[in-house]
Amino acid sequence: MTGMVILLVVVGILVAYGVVTYNGFITLRNRVKEAWSDIEVQMKRRYDLIPNLVETVKGYASHESGTLEKVIQARNMAMAVNPSDMKKLANSENVLSGALKSLFALSENYPTLQANENFLELQRELRDTEDKLQAARRFYNGNVLSFNTKAETFPSNLVAALFHIEKGEFFEIEETDAAARQPVQVKF
Repeated sequence: MTGMVILLVVVGILVAYGVVTYNGFITLRNRVKEAWSDIEVQMKRRYDLIPNLVETVKGYASHESGTLEKVIQARNMAMAVNPSDMKKLANSENVLSGALKSLFALSENYPTLQANENFLELQRELRDTEDKLQAARRFYNGNVLSFNTKAETFPSNLVAALFHIEKGEFFEIEETDAAARQPVQVKF
């Protein structure tokens, strides 16, 4: 009788641990999803600002259509990527960031453009969006780190294996191209 009670208590403790641990995984997974949603909101804001910025620059630098087309093309490519494909999305975001750097470098050659209120406001908005996007990426990666740590540490890794819980993927921008590591150069 005593052995049976002990066995039931041990089984009860194991089941309770499994339930609490599983619920912890669900909580962390939902935090990862929420953080990813924050990234998507900031990317949408960025995508919405870019056409306005390009239109403003077009009026001052109409002969710089190549740079402007690259910015729009990079924006459209980034918008077309499936958000669940983390590597492609990160690469397309990297291309877009490079194109925006070229656009801002181009603007330095047009003093009247730099004095334009619309351009300055759009540039501020875009800079603010870029800062928020970086913060959202860090927040997302922090949540993925917590989720992955729990999925890999003992004994919660046993629950993760039992329920086939897969590790989360970090949002990383890989710059393997040596040219991508160099500052943008604008030549006229």
